[in-house]
Amino acid sequence: MRPAAFFPLVLLLASCNSTAGVKPVASPDPDNQCVGGRVNWKVQVSDQRAQRRESEQVVALVKDSLSRSLPGCRWSGGADAGTISIEIHRFGANLDEAMWDAAADWTVSVRDAAGRTLTEFDSSSELTRPNYRNVNNERAILQEALDEAMQRTLKGLRALSPQG
Repeated sequence: MRPAAFFPLVLLLASCNSTAGVKPVASPDPDNQCVGGRVNWKVQVSDQRAQRRESEQVVALVKDSLSRSLPGCRWSGGADAGTISIEIHRFGANLDEAMWDAAADWTVSVRDAAGRTLTEFDSSSELTRPNYRNVNNERAILQEALDEAMQRTLKGLRALSPQG
């Protein structure tokens, strides 16, 4: 392969698994502005992926999506605040021949101020789509995977019973 022909291939490979352009999702529920009958929460998001490319951006996407979807919550914590923890296991997309595969997968744990586990569940999304022309397929499929996994996360959090 000539060096000039090699350069575009290097650019294509370097762009894979990029979160550039992926936006936080917002899915507020007017009937359930926060979770567990409380307003004060701490949120902890940790990136536990094997390859932590763009870790800060991925963590920020999940945190921002959670806070935008639960606008009635105060995330400043406090002595009476419970903790919502999210451990990210997968978040990325890969091009395999003419198909994009994406996954968003994490574990959600909710604990009260005393550290007791209120709920724990997994939230994931795995998607495949063709490599369409004139579309940023990687961004589109990552956005869809984030949205699906966040919808499952919110469903699990909103099912949390009010705590005394």
